[in-house]
Amino acid sequence: MDGGDGRGELDGLRGRLDEINAAVLRLLCERGRIVARVRDLKERSGAEMFNPAREREMLDALVAANEGPFPDAVVRHLFKEVFRASLAMMERSGVEALRVARGSGPEVVVRVGDRAIGGERPVLIAGPCAVEDEEQVRTVAHALAAMGVEFLRGGAFKPRTSPYAFQGLGEEGLRMLSEAGREAGLATVSEVVDTRTVEVVARYVDVLQVGSRNMANYELLKAVAVAGKPVLLKRGFAATLDEFLQAAEYLALAGNEQIVLCERGIRTFERETRYTLDLAAVPLLRRMSRLPVVVDASHAAGRRDILPALSRAAFAAGADGLMLEVHPRPEVARSDSQQQLDLPSFAALATELEPLRCRRYPAPCAGGGAP
Repeated sequence: MDGGDGRGELDGLRGRLDEINAAVLRLLCERGRIVARVRDLKERSGAEMFNPAREREMLDALVAANEGPFPDAVVRHLFKEVFRASLAMMERSGVEALRVARGSGPEVVVRVGDRAIGGERPVLIAGPCAVEDEEQVRTVAHALAAMGVEFLRGGAFKPRTSPYAFQGLGEEGLRMLSEAGREAGLATVSEVVDTRTVEVVARYVDVLQVGSRNMANYELLKAVAVAGKPVLLKRGFAATLDEFLQAAEYLALAGNEQIVLCERGIRTFERETRYTLDLAAVPLLRRMSRLPVVVDASHAAGRRDILPALSRAAFAAGADGLMLEVHPRPEVARSDSQQQLDLPSFAALATELEPLRCRRYPAPCAGGGAP
């Protein structure tokens, strides 16, 4: 008896709805598994994932078979959502589906000789904004090596906002950087700005840098990926983290997973700094991806007075490395003079940062002091 209020019948109908919901879910899951098989077959054959004609045929067939009570427009809407979800699965959209995503493979440690970015100890990458002459870059290289720095950076091809600004020394600058790094025992990093110069840059340096302005230059990313060198990829100053990882995916898709992500500040309404250093990006990128993450504090700040604070914060946030610009005489530097540290200032900062580098990975620092 239901007491005359239809309670029993209502409970029965609700139970039937629960059964139907479970059945629909089972069918949706089965559909998803079939979609995954279709995706794999299309990937092997090189076929397009989205076939609009096939989608129209399915929708038209479903509407023709509709017996109500839902109007045809509702049936189309419901199944278009199902098709949209299926297409997302086929195109492997979303960060979690990327090759560079956390969980899609082992953690990436970028190795350059006996050095590692993403390994047991955060690294320091330092050097002048631009290679200006042999004396400048050799002086910096030998001084940095004595301070325990692992990587020497220096620009030879410089993308500048003003076409009248110093554009770098080109191949001659790469030669100077390479020789200075070899003499001092440092690995070298320099920026690639054009597909036509990828080969020449790769000939001289150990790590190819793709700058902020070129993060979304996908043809350049493809060319850099096949050059056979690790890549330091900087985040575009107007890029979301998802867009940043999609750019890294271009490199991984071309077969190069030796990728270092570099947070270098984003453009906001703030004018006290050159850009706004997005320190939240460091733990987020480490959570979202399996790639090492470094911070370029110099370009974010655009001024040297706050670099110590930003550097400490970068390591505290979990960065795998820190990039800073260093010049023997910043006041006469041909580019970015206001954000470059002189050698004594950098030496003091490197000493100050050593406990932070050791605190994260205490074993390599046993006994105290720089490595």
